[in-house]
Amino acid sequence: MHRYRFVLYRPIQLIPVLFGISVITFVLIRLIPGDPARVLLGTRATPTAIANIRAQYGLDEPLLTQYVYFVKNLFAGEMGRSILYKVDVVQLIGTRIEPTLALVAMGVVLSLLISVPFATISARRQGTLADHTVRMLSTAGIGFPSFWLGAMLIILFAVKLDWLPVSGYGGTFGEKLQHLVLPGLTIALSLSAILTRSLRAGMIAGLKSDIATAARARGMSEGVVFWRHVLPNALVPTVNLLAVNIGWLIGGTVVVESVFAVTGLGQLMARGIFTRDYMVVQGVALAFACATVLVNFLADIITVVLDPRIEL
Repeated sequence: MHRYRFVLYRPIQLIPVLFGISVITFVLIRLIPGDPARVLLGTRATPTAIANIRAQYGLDEPLLTQYVYFVKNLFAGEMGRSILYKVDVVQLIGTRIEPTLALVAMGVVLSLLISVPFATISARRQGTLADHTVRMLSTAGIGFPSFWLGAMLIILFAVKLDWLPVSGYGGTFGEKLQHLVLPGLTIALSLSAILTRSLRAGMIAGLKSDIATAARARGMSEGVVFWRHVLPNALVPTVNLLAVNIGWLIGGTVVVESVFAVTGLGQLMARGIFTRDYMVVQGVALAFACATVLVNFLADIITVVLDPRIEL
């Protein structure tokens, strides 16, 4: 069980990471030009009204004082009050977290459904036309920006073919699944390109490994060798790569949710940036950071479980 000792001390090591993220987010959002009070009240607002709003939300305090208040609120389980929505940020995040989690889950599932078969075909038919096609598609997939890819999918599947809804999140479970297909596919096409290349490299190395050679010498069929020995070993580096990219994916939902009008944390953060809603941006950024840290922590545990040789 000594291999799992990192479970005890790793969360402590993550505290400085979250602290650093909170500082960087706090500073960067305040470097954006514009005054939240003026954005909220409009261009015709009087100086007295602007001063009252700034005093109400503590924006007239020095930056260090504002950050101290922010940290105190965090320890008390609060993240302040939204300037735009007039509600607590924690409550606001709670109402928006489901669409983002569902979108990330949909993107990961679709990316695995795409990358595993394609990587398998490419690795087992190395050097053939199928292999070259998969490699070309995975290379091209990395270069497609999410906003362009999402727009193309909307034009094809929603406008031209009228198969799927254009935007929104839906009400019932079935409607939500339909609304998440296009944004999830947008995420999956980018993520699967990265995972396919990693899986392909791991599978090719596994097919040439001594373990595979020994398994063939014992009379095992090529299919058994692949699924029992090659694929499990190829999954170990891919799990870590997936965890890193899920962290990128969580932050990337800002673009995807804005394109498809999904009412999740990404859209909330984008609107918070444009309206200079400091508390919302800080709260969502910290929620993204915690989710990324948690995913990487779980990936470490899965890696140790899959490969007994690894110690963290």
